[in-house]
Amino acid sequence: MIIAVGADHGGFLLKTKIVEFLKELGHEANDLGTHSEEPADYPDYARVVCRQILQKKADKGILICGSGVGACVAANKFPGIRAAICHDTFSAHQGVEDDNINVLCLGARVIGDELAKDLVKVWLSASFSEAERHRRRLSKVEEIEREFLKGNRNSDTFKDRA
Repeated sequence: MIIAVGADHGGFLLKTKIVEFLKELGHEANDLGTHSEEPADYPDYARVVCRQILQKKADKGILICGSGVGACVAANKFPGIRAAICHDTFSAHQGVEDDNINVLCLGARVIGDELAKDLVKVWLSASFSEAERHRRRLSKVEEIEREFLKGNRNSDTFKDRA
């Protein structure tokens, strides 16, 4: 599997370890930066990782910043990207099985190296369940993306449809 990996300066050290770990597991890891601890902006790395996935140059992506939050927020702005912060193994596998997440976000200042490796391994080994209820829910998420891609930022777009 090809995994695109990116991090800002807060996630740089963990990223280097995760890239090596992915290779040990037999995956191809595209290290998209940053390549130092010099200040760097997480949206830049979310952009390059997500583009790799959307252009089918990578199967999945991993983003790492200090908390995982900023990287997750930025990644979820891309249609077709389903990013989640996972700091426990249940969320890592359940996020794939139920929500088909394709970007794993980690907080380097929140979790340690070994837990991060466990999360990556669990996340990569999980598969989307294909259950009807999960497909239906993802279809609704895709509908939301399509609505807002049209540029509809008025009238019924913001009305509660529940």
